[in-house]
Amino acid sequence: MMKFRILFAAAMMVASSGAVVTGLVGTTGIASAHPSNGWPMPYTCSGGDYQTGTFVPIPSGIYANITVRGACAPAPNAVINVIGSVNVGPGAVLDAQSAPSTITVGRDVLAAPGSLLGLGCLPNPVGHMTGHPCTVDPTESSNITVNGNVIAWGANTVLLNGITVRANVALIGGGQQAGNPWPIKTNTIGGNLLVSGVTPEWLGVVVNNVRGNVILTNITAAAGETMEVGGNTIGWNLACWGLAPAVSGGVVPGEVNTVGGQALGQCANLQPSAS
Repeated sequence: MMKFRILFAAAMMVASSGAVVTGLVGTTGIASAHPSNGWPMPYTCSGGDYQTGTFVPIPSGIYANITVRGACAPAPNAVINVIGSVNVGPGAVLDAQSAPSTITVGRDVLAAPGSLLGLGCLPNPVGHMTGHPCTVDPTESSNITVNGNVIAWGANTVLLNGITVRANVALIGGGQQAGNPWPIKTNTIGGNLLVSGVTPEWLGVVVNNVRGNVILTNITAAAGETMEVGGNTIGWNLACWGLAPAVSGGVVPGEVNTVGGQALGQCANLQPSAS
């Protein structure tokens, strides 16, 4: 129990620190622009209109960091290397879950209040609906790696599908009554996964590999749907409190979780029964 408390505190410290592409318009900045000393330049993407599905494409390149201030999406099959962090500003949209791309982030991905953060797409496996097919080409997959944390506070929507996060994922607050589902599916997370105080249309934490804890607290599905927590492999503990209206296993009936530590609260029964 002491191990769980220590890791829960660590997850809270991490938390405190911190649409379909139907049209593309001109870019801002210059891909892989270098000053005379040869170092990559920062890149800012602005413009676009999420409501009309008009996104500004982020081209392939090497960038010091990326700041998103409008409705932006990696160009299809773009190869993007960010030395520092990706910052999605208040009310901005980063849609990296509609077209396949290869993105490597050296530090963190940060999503501000009111933003939409979508990372990753991949086909559905045979007989299972745990993928998130790319809209541009449903047979393709993204390859997205974040070497630091993914942190969102007060975001409108977060969608994480088939990405690798070396450190922690912390999603604190956000969602809306008539919003979007929040799928957290088929990801590899090196630290903890913490989701707390959000009101998504629906939440699915499905088929993830999480080395640390999975902690889900005070989450209400705005559409009144049962949330799904199943098929995950969790190194330490799985803890669920205040999930409404209900929580069940994964999308396959009877699917539960493999938990290295304890399964607690509303998720206590979402692990194999002791023999």
